[in-house]
Amino acid sequence: MQKKRLFLLDAFALIFRGYYALIKNPRINSKGMDTSAILGFTNSLLDVIKRENPDHLAVAFDKGGSHSRTEAFSDYKANRLETPEAIKIAIPYIYKILKAMHIPIIEKEGFEADDLIGTLSKQAEKEGFETFMVTPDKDFAQLVSENIFMYRPSRMGNGIEIWGIPEVKAKFEIERPEQVIDYLGMMGDAVDNIPGLPGVGDKTAKKFLKQYGSMENLLANTHELKGKMKEKIEANKDLGILSKKLATIMIDCPVTFNEKDFELNHPDLNKANEIFKELEFRRIAESLPKIFKNHPEITAKNNVKETEAPILDSNNTNTQFNLFSNSTENTSSQNTKNSGKVYQHVTSSLARKLLLSKLNQQKKVSFHIETLGTDFFNCDWLGMAFSYSENSGYYIPFIKDETQTILKDFKPFFENDEIEKIGQHLKFYSKLLSTHHIKLKGKLFDTRLAHYLLQPDMRHNLNVLSETYLNFTPESLESIIGKKGKNQLNFKEIELKKQASYVCEQADIALQLNPIFENKLEKLNLTSLYNSIEIPLLSVLASMEIEGIKMDSVYLNSLSKKLSEDILKLETKIYKEAEVEFNLASPKQLGDVLFEHLKLVEKPKKTKTGQYATGEEILSKLASKHEIVQNILDWRGLVKLKNTYVDALPNEVNSTTKRIHTTYSQTVAATGRLSSNNPNLQNIPIRTERGRQVRKAFVPRDENYTLVAADYSQIELRIIAALSEDKSMIASFQRGEDIHKATAAKVFNTPLEEVTRSQRSDAKAVNFGIIYGQGAFTLAEQLNKSRAEAKKLIDNYYAKFPTLKNYIANQVEFAKKNGYVETILGRRRYLKNINSQNAIVRKADERNAINAPIQGSAADIIKIAMIKIDELLKEGNYKTKMLLQVHDELVFDMHITEKDTLKPLLKKTMESAFKLSVPLIVDIGEGNNWLEAH
Repeated sequence: MQKKRLFLLDAFALIFRGYYALIKNPRINSKGMDTSAILGFTNSLLDVIKRENPDHLAVAFDKGGSHSRTEAFSDYKANRLETPEAIKIAIPYIYKILKAMHIPIIEKEGFEADDLIGTLSKQAEKEGFETFMVTPDKDFAQLVSENIFMYRPSRMGNGIEIWGIPEVKAKFEIERPEQVIDYLGMMGDAVDNIPGLPGVGDKTAKKFLKQYGSMENLLANTHELKGKMKEKIEANKDLGILSKKLATIMIDCPVTFNEKDFELNHPDLNKANEIFKELEFRRIAESLPKIFKNHPEITAKNNVKETEAPILDSNNTNTQFNLFSNSTENTSSQNTKNSGKVYQHVTSSLARKLLLSKLNQQKKVSFHIETLGTDFFNCDWLGMAFSYSENSGYYIPFIKDETQTILKDFKPFFENDEIEKIGQHLKFYSKLLSTHHIKLKGKLFDTRLAHYLLQPDMRHNLNVLSETYLNFTPESLESIIGKKGKNQLNFKEIELKKQASYVCEQADIALQLNPIFENKLEKLNLTSLYNSIEIPLLSVLASMEIEGIKMDSVYLNSLSKKLSEDILKLETKIYKEAEVEFNLASPKQLGDVLFEHLKLVEKPKKTKTGQYATGEEILSKLASKHEIVQNILDWRGLVKLKNTYVDALPNEVNSTTKRIHTTYSQTVAATGRLSSNNPNLQNIPIRTERGRQVRKAFVPRDENYTLVAADYSQIELRIIAALSEDKSMIASFQRGEDIHKATAAKVFNTPLEEVTRSQRSDAKAVNFGIIYGQGAFTLAEQLNKSRAEAKKLIDNYYAKFPTLKNYIANQVEFAKKNGYVETILGRRRYLKNINSQNAIVRKADERNAINAPIQGSAADIIKIAMIKIDELLKEGNYKTKMLLQVHDELVFDMHITEKDTLKPLLKKTMESAFKLSVPLIVDIGEGNNWLEAH
């Protein structure tokens, strides 16, 4: 007879795990609330229920910490950081979720969840139960027995782990699980501030346990140890005994296991759905009835049915079909780990013909193209999949000799204006198809791009989107072809049904995300921004990336030699000033020379590792006082320029086109700005002479073309003037005045014509500082003034521009109330820490509240201009091509015969892209290279 099973969840371990797993890309809902911790815990809970279908389950919480451990050691857990606010907010919601789902909550004042789980596990074992302790915390391994197991939830694509006695023995290299206590006692625990034995780490603890078997036996035989280890352990025997006591999980807490109380009951779906609706966990709400389908009350109430394998329905074009339900053609169905999914591979010309016919009857089709590599000119095409009905899809493998034929056959589908195309990487697919002279036409819906508008600070890869919105973890590529290394398989080497499963799932998930994201975009008034700006821009960027730009590699080689000479000269000069030669690239050696040998500072800062801090920020403060420091900074700048651009750019020239093809991303910068990669052309330095010279390497396609650069002048200042409605700033822009000079005249109460260069420089720093929420401290450092002088400058500025000051205050207040700010087109930036009690964290979001609408609005405007210019060039059938977008600048390969016509048209188009209360001004230049044009 199978034993009954009890699952006990360690609440806080799972909550913290969920929060920190998403720390870089937190889940933020439309109210600006960080729901990462709640989502992580809830997914772990539901995954256990779905996978294991347990009959008994409970969740244990800490309450008030461990009184007994704190009494024994007052510093127990003393070094733990304050609980993040997102977790503090999460706890009440998690309690509500558990109560709505009728899941028992176990907690006792003065006892930790570890002790409650330990006690209940041992009691349940006596009642004939198998107990699974659901936690990532290795400390629980000490409790493992014949009937008690550790259940470690899946994470980062890895599956669940269940540790029984063999696994614990292998993991800790011990003879019995109880020795885990000795192991923990010996090496201590930094998280819980358990001291352990000084000098004993993982390897040493395992060695001691093999030799002595326990803490007590080790301490009784310290005479066998040698050297410093012997001295340390003998001097800290009491600490070792205390550490073992602190690491021991209690099994005699005042809790009682009553089988009936721990039965997994059916949830109150209405209550649970209300909570999930508030949190915007739509997919979790939808999945609950399916997860609890084995409970008769739920099944009957919600009429849950198993998904049936789809069959051919000639009267319904929206139903997925089995291509060969009555045929022996070579195809197959592959059910994935989620029941009801049917993915077929299509390998014959007849099957492809039938599929194409079916695709052309659809209104919406999701597709995915799998390639080896991302160089769209040269990558290996592996296969493509189509899905137009949830949980089903069709996979076409590419056989080298047939690739061209297959794509030619499917060209009518891709160029069908009547069919909406859905996908996760539509820009990349568009570029791929272009290499076979296929245009991607019709309405487009890119799931990655949609999610970026909804949650700009989150990750947008398909796995994350599926787990977040569909409550499903997709199959990983690694699980099919194996981990990197000599044993990893080529995708084409794996069986067709596995290929189909993986590629079809990609298309299927994108299809399922489409209606969810469409609804969310509509709800947040982002549909227009998505359809009129981001989606059209996707096609514009694809064209720019396909076009690329010509690179003068011969010039870069000569520049590299000059840089090498400059670098060598600086090195010689630095060594002479230091009176010693050392490795300039070594932060440790540099720190020793500056702060021990030369003693530039009395009390220099040190890093966590104990060496002197020599970062950019530290050295920049010393540069004005010590010539050697400025020379070191100059040396670093030249080395970085040479390595990152001058020597690297020739390697980026495409072997097929002999041009550089940067890739623009619409989904990286949370403000809405585009980012450039492979290579990054937006970070080429322009403030230094050598940095500017890199731009000379970018040249027109041939002698019939010239490079033209069109640059928005002070667009961010113009936007803040318009948004704040400051009459004085607006008037200055309308009169065409130098805004920094006009600002200086007001701030310093000086006639415009008498403003000095120094006053203008100060005013410029404040003008731009306001955009970035700069305070007196930062401004003082920038202008090399005292903090009092900087504060006075800012106070004078706000006194002269009170409307601007009110606008900034209102922006921060709006953010605190709503959790986000918006650009002129409604693009949102969520600020989850705007109401944080931590002043440093809160101030950072307050600065973002000021800056995001300005920087984001500038991004919106240049995107509009790019779309309009693309239309202009196409409608006029011009030879001129738009090549680059760098911040507020656009670069064109302009045919010489078109420049007299096009230059004024470009200027007019950019300046009229968006109507503000101040004029937008565009400066246009041309030349034989990018530097001349700029």
